[in-house]
Amino acid sequence: MNIDLLRRLCETPGVPGHEHRVRDLILSEIDGLFDHVETDAMGSLLCRREARKAPKKGTVPKKVMLLCHMDEIGFLVSHVTDKGFLHIQPVGGFDPRNLFSRRVLVSTDEGDFKGVMNPGGKPIHISTPEERKKVPDPKDFVIDLGLGEKAKEVVKIGDMVTMDEPLIEIGDKIVSKALDNRVACWLGIEAVRALGKTKHGCEIHVAFTCQEEVGLRGARTASFAIKPDIGIGIDVTLSCDTPGVPEQDRTTVQGGGFGLHVKDSSFIADRALVQEIEALAVKEKIPYQRTMLAAGGQDGAAAQQAAAGAKAVGIVVGTRYIHTVTEMIHRDDLTAARDILAAYLKKA
Repeated sequence: MNIDLLRRLCETPGVPGHEHRVRDLILSEIDGLFDHVETDAMGSLLCRREARKAPKKGTVPKKVMLLCHMDEIGFLVSHVTDKGFLHIQPVGGFDPRNLFSRRVLVSTDEGDFKGVMNPGGKPIHISTPEERKKVPDPKDFVIDLGLGEKAKEVVKIGDMVTMDEPLIEIGDKIVSKALDNRVACWLGIEAVRALGKTKHGCEIHVAFTCQEEVGLRGARTASFAIKPDIGIGIDVTLSCDTPGVPEQDRTTVQGGGFGLHVKDSSFIADRALVQEIEALAVKEKIPYQRTMLAAGGQDGAAAQQAAAGAKAVGIVVGTRYIHTVTEMIHRDDLTAARDILAAYLKKA
């Protein structure tokens, strides 16, 4: 398993609208894997691999599109005070309870600056019990770069802020910020790499999309351009197999295999496509689990609704502690997701 690639993907900053570094990293990794690569107007990276065997007479190759969003949740600088404190606006969904006392990276035209993020207000020594009960909104947090007034000389409105945490391996698990959704970027590369010289009959499109965390924006334009026959949204999903969560809400169990995603609030997967992938997983002895979410969405929905529509499904990896710096996946689930994608592309 290419953990080095996953580490570099996760540790590269890239919030919605600022995915350029992740895109450059992917470009450096995919040489020889695709026949055509281009960046669209929104910044998504569109990669095409032609069919490797001729279609039946009178037909054209089926277009299979993998959608892998590049962006991670983060912040944009909204104001710099005269004393050098940065105010921010979130791009993506944060639970503010997970934001206290974080180390961050502020990416500017002058380079990257390390900083710390805390909510405005009094520390424990001088605050009242009532004040300590308040949970601040994400907009109440400020960043201190340690530069004082000089911060105004290097930081601009709109500069990107990401969490500053490394990927680590513990037991059978991988822990990092931005596994949502660099997992999908890894899968989009490694699944196609696993094809090798396979003479597949479908035309493969891998779209590394932008701005998913703020509304599937890049996936919508990419899907409209490609007009796939089949769209596979690749993402993480919840793995709430942890204390304090009812069994019916756990979504996935880590180590149980890839998630075959059949529904969330953005789409309902094509029933026949779900059955086809399920049968393939059984045949290839690839562990899987069906998944549903009551809320949330993913890029597969954009493919399903593009132009005249497409069959769509999700292939997902169960993730504990999602939208935090301690996102956790199981190695075996990641392997299973890669293997089912490669197996499907070989036969599609």
